[in-house]
Amino acid sequence: MNKTQNDHVQENDPAKLDRRKFLIAGAGVAAASLLPHVSVQAEQRSPEATGQPIASLGSRKLGTLEVSSVGMGVQNMHRKFTTTVPFRPEMISILREAYDHGVTFFDCAEAYGPFENERILGEAIEPFRNKVRITSKFGWNIDPDTGERGPGLNSRPERIKRAVEGSLKRLRTDRIDLLYQHRVDPAVPIEDVAGAIKDLMDEGKVLHWGLSEPGMQTIRRAHAELPLTAIQNEYSMATRDPEKDVIPLCEELGIGFVPWWPLDCQLLTGWIDVNTRFAPGDFRAITPRFSPENLIHNMQLVDLIKTWAVRKQATPAQIALAWLMAQKPWIVPIPGTTVMAHLLENIGAAEVRFTPAETAELNAAVGVIEVHGQRLPDRVLAFSAVDAPAKR
Repeated sequence: MNKTQNDHVQENDPAKLDRRKFLIAGAGVAAASLLPHVSVQAEQRSPEATGQPIASLGSRKLGTLEVSSVGMGVQNMHRKFTTTVPFRPEMISILREAYDHGVTFFDCAEAYGPFENERILGEAIEPFRNKVRITSKFGWNIDPDTGERGPGLNSRPERIKRAVEGSLKRLRTDRIDLLYQHRVDPAVPIEDVAGAIKDLMDEGKVLHWGLSEPGMQTIRRAHAELPLTAIQNEYSMATRDPEKDVIPLCEELGIGFVPWWPLDCQLLTGWIDVNTRFAPGDFRAITPRFSPENLIHNMQLVDLIKTWAVRKQATPAQIALAWLMAQKPWIVPIPGTTVMAHLLENIGAAEVRFTPAETAELNAAVGVIEVHGQRLPDRVLAFSAVDAPAKR
């Protein structure tokens, strides 16, 4: 953070510190990156000229898979939470800028779009595919040919293999570095799922595998059948459920952990306040945590984060991401964004450090704040923490 940003932070109280001020203060890189359809370096290099990253975020290991300490989620590049459709060339520029700034871990899924975000990611990383790690996911009941969504889930082995063939084509690659089951299918034994993944590994089409939002027994059974590289769950300063059992189990088994929604849909960035309301179609409009009555209570956590942002001369988003990385050395958050300046801000979280004493102090402060409202609507939450049926 430069002197201008430092002075700006010191002159304002914690409740005033937010991403908007970060963008104004960082008038150099951030402002340039907000110009329509222009990345900081996009005008200076062609895709063919993209070589080594210009910066390094450092690396972490998910099991044996080495990735950048901060990854990037590619969930909303086809359609934002606000229901608007981003400009595709700018999404390509953001993904390439992420690589140029050291991001080597990109998270996607066939369900995002469906299909469209895999296409965007595949086009963006094609010039440097061999220098990054990409993920995708299978498991929702999506027709592999048409993309039509059916009810529930489908992790039958033959469907998994068809889904992966489609993902490989859209991602313009011959292998997926880390393939997740998006949600546990209650009709398919996890041993059968592992068997299909093993076949794909034998063919070189999948290198590592993981589970998203699984039940505890399913993690143990899956890992015993075919060692898991990572578990992906929602986890943030506002959603600490994984600390009870999933993260301790990952530590026991040597499995990495990837938090999705590490900024809790912008709640932890300081952009949302008690007066924020969400338009019809915005997922947050039907999520209990974001209701007007719950936002009033949840600002306690946001205010705490803003206080620490001033203390560490950072932004609230950077504090929230750095907090995650301070919990375990094998935790790799994957914040997503469709705004270039937010990408650069998120990457900056890797420079924020907490001493052990500061981590303990912040954890204690977060621990006494009760976040009000479920993290997801009931109909979505029903697919989490499910265990696969026993193998007959």
